[in-house]
Amino acid sequence: MKNEHKLLITIVQYNPQWEKPEENRNKIFTLLERYVKNTDVIILPEMFTTGFTMNVEKCSETMKGETVSWMKKISKECKSAVCGSIIVKEKSRKKKFKYFNRFLWVNTSGRVLYYDKRNLFSLVGEERYFARGTERIIINYKKWKVFPLICYDLRFPVWSRFNRDFDIIIYVANWPARRSYPWKQLLIARAIENQSYVVGVNRVGYDSNNVYHSGDSCLIGPDGSVLFSIADKECVETLEIDKKELDTFREKLPFLKDKKFEFTI
Repeated sequence: MKNEHKLLITIVQYNPQWEKPEENRNKIFTLLERYVKNTDVIILPEMFTTGFTMNVEKCSETMKGETVSWMKKISKECKSAVCGSIIVKEKSRKKKFKYFNRFLWVNTSGRVLYYDKRNLFSLVGEERYFARGTERIIINYKKWKVFPLICYDLRFPVWSRFNRDFDIIIYVANWPARRSYPWKQLLIARAIENQSYVVGVNRVGYDSNNVYHSGDSCLIGPDGSVLFSIADKECVETLEIDKKELDTFREKLPFLKDKKFEFTI
């Protein structure tokens, strides 16, 4: 009988082809078929079908598009949730399209939940192409509460804190190697301050702008310890986390109860 307090999470760190959704979906499918036998959650990087492009008109899809359908198929075949972000377009009131960097979570039932990236990366003008998200979500999955965030959100600790409990924060990213030190340190900080597991899933390799990504995908424990980390190569790794261990740690060191503020948007 499966232990309901355990959760198997699969990190997929890979080198996506620039603006080639079908090729990337096929590559991910091959990697999963080869390396994943049993898991509860498959985590893909930010903009996993295209790379971190601002070419929204070419690369965006609707919520009824090919990638959402593909994620439902993967979820059903792997008997696990699957998540990651893509570029999604929606019609506004003026019948024009708005574009979102959207984190998609697909359950085995086919239900799709999503979070739109709140903190847009002004260094490359992301806010000129994408609409800003306004809401955070907590995903209830098995015995766990999952908090999904995207890349640049990591730099804003208030946005990464919540006024309800969660057990895991997932950051999906296209984070460049030249800033890998803050990536690694901030993931540890988010785990310590929230006393939660933190999973960071980043791409690897060069993008079309010749920017190198070292990956550094990792799993951080609620005490800030690095339980897994991988850099500079493609990798599919399945890791186990334990809800009982998390609960015991929080009970032993109940720092979260001393919080004296609530966050409102």
